[in-house]
Amino acid sequence: MQPNQQKFDGAILAARYAFMPNKLRYCGGDSNSEIFSYITQAGQSDPGLQMLLKEFETMYPYLRLIAQANQIADPFNYKVVEAYWIGNELLENVSMQNFYRYLIDEQKLKKKFNLKLLEKVFGKIPMGAKPHHSFHVFNIPKRTGHYPVEHTLHTMDECRIAVARIKNQESRIKDNFSRKMIVEYQPLVIENNKLKLGQSVEKEVWTEINDKAFVKEIKAGDWVSLHWSWVCDVLTEGQAKNLERWTRYNLALVNL
Repeated sequence: MQPNQQKFDGAILAARYAFMPNKLRYCGGDSNSEIFSYITQAGQSDPGLQMLLKEFETMYPYLRLIAQANQIADPFNYKVVEAYWIGNELLENVSMQNFYRYLIDEQKLKKKFNLKLLEKVFGKIPMGAKPHHSFHVFNIPKRTGHYPVEHTLHTMDECRIAVARIKNQESRIKDNFSRKMIVEYQPLVIENNKLKLGQSVEKEVWTEINDKAFVKEIKAGDWVSLHWSWVCDVLTEGQAKNLERWTRYNLALVNL
């Protein structure tokens, strides 16, 4: 698999994953058109994109936390962004104390949750919790951002970053979405009161808006990442393995 040409631009990588929840008005400012243009037209980031991404009240503080723990000055460093959305070795350097402080000071969980729920979330930290996006999705039962409502199994499955494999292509017009593809992925399921990945199933996902896509060349067999049924990026084999590893890691943690 060939990595996307925009690989290693951390702000562009962050934008790939931030775009769809922003378009759905779940988080961030009123900036989905600008974010989309940075990826599909400009092809590279600048301080303007970084300013837009700083408005994401969940993502950006996580990036700052990971960067500080690794003595990296720029929260939009590519490896920092990759650590949060996909997973890599930088997560291991975030201490329990710093993660605990982050959840209190930045996510303000003490103001949002009752004591019982707080104890459950904070109790995951000494068990090995790390600031990966899937930890937040699986362990913070209320969606953060503009609509702080309770997660359902479906919204958790949509909100997490999922690994999928392209099966084939099929074009169809629906509103301003102009192409969908069929992928194979493992959905979240509940079995014996435990959250887990189920058997592989096929799913329709969207790849283009107004004939513009984040990934211009994509083919059957490619590994991709999904966020809210939108293809964000083509993954290298290593990235696909890391994303699955951290997803399973945090599923095990939430079930304790």
